[in-house]
Amino acid sequence: MTKRILEGIVVSDKNNKTVVVNVKRKYVHPMFSKVISTSKKYHAHDEKNKHKIGDKVKIIECRPKSKNKKWEILLK
Repeated sequence: MTKRILEGIVVSDKNNKTVVVNVKRKYVHPMFSKVISTSKKYHAHDEKNKHKIGDKVKIIECRPKSKNKKWEILLK
């Protein structure tokens, strides 16, 4: 099974080694054929506290690191 990669913007960096990333998506509704945009926040692991609010980052699935953290920042 391949790991999902998502792209979003950091909205919070207050926790130690954790950032909150807001991911926005657009899709076509199957019945109404309208474009719907949704957003969801993910807690991602940031080992060196490198990323700040407003940074555009990519996150990748990983093993659970805590109750909420199941994603980590994809290093380039």
